[in-house]
Amino acid sequence: MKASDQVVTIPVSEPLFRGDRRLRIALVGMPNSGKSTLFNAVSSTSIQTGELTGTDKAYGECTIQIGLDEASLVDLPSIRTLQHLESDDLVTLKYLLWGDQRPPVSVHEPTEPPAPFAPPDIIIQVVDATSLERHLELTLELSQLGRPMVLALNMMDEARQKGLHINTNTLGKRLGIPVVPTVALRGHGISALFATAVSTVRQRACPLPQPPSPHISDSLKPLADALNRSELHEAFRVPHPFLVMQLAGGDGYFMQEMQQHFPELLPRLQQQRLAIEQTLPRSLDDELHADRHHQAASLFEAAARLGAPSEGQGWRYWLDELFLHPQWGLLGSLAVFATVLFVVFEVSTWLDTMTAARLVEWVAQWQPESLGGVIGRAVADGIIGLIGIVVPFMIPLVLLLVFLEKAGIMHRIAFVVDRGFHRIGLHGEVAVQMLLGLGCNVPAISAVSRSSGGRERVIASLLITFVPCSARSAIILALGGKYLGGLGVFAVFMLTIVVIAVMGNLLTRRYPYSGPGLVQEIPPYTLPHWRSLLHSTWAQTSDILTIVTPLLIGGSVVLALLSYIGGDAIVNSLLTPITSWWLGLPAVLGVPILFGILRKELSLLMIYQALGTFEISTHLDWVQITTFLIFLTFYIPCISTFAVMLKTLGRKDAWFSIALSVCTALLVSGVIRLLLETTRYFFA
Repeated sequence: MKASDQVVTIPVSEPLFRGDRRLRIALVGMPNSGKSTLFNAVSSTSIQTGELTGTDKAYGECTIQIGLDEASLVDLPSIRTLQHLESDDLVTLKYLLWGDQRPPVSVHEPTEPPAPFAPPDIIIQVVDATSLERHLELTLELSQLGRPMVLALNMMDEARQKGLHINTNTLGKRLGIPVVPTVALRGHGISALFATAVSTVRQRACPLPQPPSPHISDSLKPLADALNRSELHEAFRVPHPFLVMQLAGGDGYFMQEMQQHFPELLPRLQQQRLAIEQTLPRSLDDELHADRHHQAASLFEAAARLGAPSEGQGWRYWLDELFLHPQWGLLGSLAVFATVLFVVFEVSTWLDTMTAARLVEWVAQWQPESLGGVIGRAVADGIIGLIGIVVPFMIPLVLLLVFLEKAGIMHRIAFVVDRGFHRIGLHGEVAVQMLLGLGCNVPAISAVSRSSGGRERVIASLLITFVPCSARSAIILALGGKYLGGLGVFAVFMLTIVVIAVMGNLLTRRYPYSGPGLVQEIPPYTLPHWRSLLHSTWAQTSDILTIVTPLLIGGSVVLALLSYIGGDAIVNSLLTPITSWWLGLPAVLGVPILFGILRKELSLLMIYQALGTFEISTHLDWVQITTFLIFLTFYIPCISTFAVMLKTLGRKDAWFSIALSVCTALLVSGVIRLLLETTRYFFA
């Protein structure tokens, strides 16, 4: 058994939350806590939005993947307290209590349930760590709802910069809930947060009771005993401590429902409240509020300390500033993109001249005329083509990207560009494969097949075929740089970005099902070991030997035999409707276009052969050169790419990719030709 075929055993925790058994997680928080930032960081490519019933308060809902588990994540409107809520905020509380399952006390209400889905299995409260004490008052109230709960201590980087040091273990023990430090804006701690949420539900752990101070608890005991009635519990369907606190504080909604459904109990309830207030220095509602404030302050003092602002921001901090900053992160991603381009167009080009280019010069002296010699030359050309793909372009590029991935940089790029990729129905991790496609589409599609599945794997693979690989980029730089100038080359590359974006939107309509959002992990920076680098590089390039080699050699033999039997003229004649009529090119370019299926550089070499000169401007004007470049850019990448797609996607989608690339190449190049011809006519 090969190392790549070894079976990996993954322990599965039970119960497994998937499909109909997926979790429902509610994100709750005060305004400006970073709740929506957290939601956007993990959301899927399709978010369901709506308004809570009878309000203008918007919510967002999507499915996310948490390891092997799935969860429906609900981003609820911000809320400051659970006491004395206005009608709009009251609907949020109703969802947390009952979801779409009305309690008996609300059956008389004419409106629909607050939201069209079940109540949450767990609550994640997102708090601003820089204002922890204020947020803990809401935490104390939420802990009375009787649901599992996790505290996301957000903006921890800003808290440390202000000199606020929080002991999450102490805070978690006092509250009886897990406390996870996060920096949602930069992806730190998000993976641990949701893994903790799933684990908390499995353990069926609920927050520790947080009763008021002893003097208030003693005063409330008669009221609590009076409310401990089965008919009240069945009617309200809320935890008893929460019902006691709401009625003790005179909450408008709960008092109104008592008047509506239990009018005989209301006078006694009011008398008990008045009796309690006579033993307190202020009103019961004010006393309860002051007590919550005191409890929150005590929790804060026990778990936090003020010290010197965090200093010694080392290289890890500044790298995160470059790669995870909301604005600078895109510049960091562009810097990596530029590095990849440098490897492809500088290092790889030099390696190509030292390897494949020398072999081409050596084989060029062999001009066989016999059938056996022609076949032998074709086999040699196929092997040289294989060397020209693997040695200069594929191995250096894959090695670089594997290094960046194991060092933790690629995960940060994927996190930053995730929202942009959502616009074309994909996740940010596809950016890594897109970069890999700049060197060669073959390992890029193989990487997609290993990291993605279903709809996303198909769409990403189809889009990668439009990424200009090193071979296509070489033609763009060779012809465009010489005859169209830097602006022309830039325009061609920008056109590929536009086409990829448009095709992404169209493909999401063909494959409308959207997969779950990804909880991306931001690993620490590390310096990978060279053995690990080589092993991963081999794992990502080994398919080239088993899949691409026979097809590359076989395709070379077929095309050589076609030329040997004099089929060039037939090919040019058959392709005349495309070359001459639609693209406006000389008919002799039909064979170079066909040979481009084998490898795109062959198209460039055969253009010179077909036209009989290296100065193609004597036969093609700038409009024809532009049209030809655009057609080759979007036309079928190569037979190797088709072979990999055949293996990873299957026959149907592989042939669809061929049809899509041909139609796109014809449409885009034809439209560009028409626009350029029209422009030349008016400005002539």
